Amino acid sequence: MNSFGTHFRVSIYGESHGPSVGVVIDNCPAGVSITPADFETDIERRKGGKQKGTTPRQEADEPLIQSGVFKDKTTGSPIAIMFLNQNTRSGDYDKQRSFPRPGHADWVANQKFGGFEDYRGGGHFSGRLTVCLVAAGVVAKKVLGSDIQVEATILEIGGEQDLDKGLEKAIAAKDSIGGIVECKVKGLPVGIGEPFWDSLESCFAHAVFAIPAVRGIEFGTGFPAAKMFGSEHNDAIKDSSGATETNHAGGIVGGITNGNEVVFRIAIKPTASTPQQQFTLNWESGEQEMLSVKGRHDLCIALRVPPVLEAVTAIVLADAMLIAQKKGRIA
Repeated sequence: MNSFGTHFRVSIYGESHGPSVGVVIDNCPAGVSITPADFETDIERRKGGKQKGTTPRQEADEPLIQSGVFKDKTTGSPIAIMFLNQNTRSGDYDKQRSFPRPGHADWVANQKFGGFEDYRGGGHFSGRLTVCLVAAGVVAKKVLGSDIQVEATILEIGGEQDLDKGLEKAIAAKDSIGGIVECKVKGLPVGIGEPFWDSLESCFAHAVFAIPAVRGIEFGTGFPAAKMFGSEHNDAIKDSSGATETNHAGGIVGGITNGNEVVFRIAIKPTASTPQQQFTLNWESGEQEMLSVKGRHDLCIALRVPPVLEAVTAIVLADAMLIAQKKGRIA
């Protein structure tokens, strides 16, 4: 349940309030340049407390490379990267242990693991583990090289393209709020991806839903395509390079890249932890009671998603590129 990928394989471990969280990357090619400084930009972008609407919990998030890198080059052996948890307040969760929080995995985790789960801060279900995805994404981007560019941006918050206006809606309501994040990939060669089960869309969707707050994904024109005629939605091919007049397909046809820009968007739900009073079960009394979630939480988790979305996108592409290379489809 903690691993993804066929050739470029990523495994994550840890809990939100445990000693550390981390990632192990297997089958990364040898000779890729990796230094701790390479992680700084994307990890800083993911951190809380850096912008209005994010959690005040701040961690140093220094990447502690345990194996797989020697003299700033990957060795070909598994790469292990650890991040210490140093700014936790577990008491916030002890006080509300009797109340599985609405919108969180508290209840299902308790049922699945028989009460042995680490419930502090959401445990292994926490968004804290997305720092592991970001670290793996940094390595994946290195594998892809500088010719392939992956960029994610926030399109809207709470239905507002003016992000500050969207945040103000949540602040005024004393509630959390969701958003939409778009990812674009430039420079991909034609022929990446497989038909059906391993279509590139399938792989993106699989990886994207590892981001805890994701509720939907669409490629190219997306759901509005259901209201179009085929003659409107079809992308006319202009020349032998595969360039098209439009990009309703989002750069992927038949599960395979067509050489155009890959474009997809994801829907991010409102942060489940909200100060609003909500009904939930008290599993000690067996009765419904009112609960207001305490602790340090993001007003809008979408604010921190772009570097995580870029990371899982790069992970999928690194894996797909290595598969294509092994099959001799690309150099």
